Amino acid sequence: MKITRHNHEDIYGAGPTYIRSIRAGNTLYISGCTARFSDADGGPVLDQLRATLDRIVRIVEAEGGTSDNIVAMTTYCTDMRTMWPIEGEQVEIWESFFHGVWPTNAYVEVSALAEPGLNVEVTATAVLDDE
Repeated sequence: MKITRHNHEDIYGAGPTYIRSIRAGNTLYISGCTARFSDADGGPVLDQLRATLDRIVRIVEAEGGTSDNIVAMTTYCTDMRTMWPIEGEQVEIWESFFHGVWPTNAYVEVSALAEPGLNVEVTATAVLDDE
């Protein structure tokens, strides 16, 4: 099985001890993405979610897929009350990226993320067409 690693510096590069995505065969694993270094950095949680999902979808597209190829996600948030229940604007954000073709997703509350002001982080797995 062919394994390739990409850092996607043009979209959202990773830190010094990990890589942004790894493609193993037709499966693409995406490291946790946040709104860091975007206009949403430190802003409202739903703006951070929008920026984060945009980055994930763009990484999948850079690997030849679409949001339809994303099969699993985990959404980490620092305050579940800002994400639950899933309704209103949050539904609109998810819909704008996935158009009803939903991946699996687990919402997990955490005490903190990498930096103060970051309130959402998402990991993703996509299944792409064979190389």
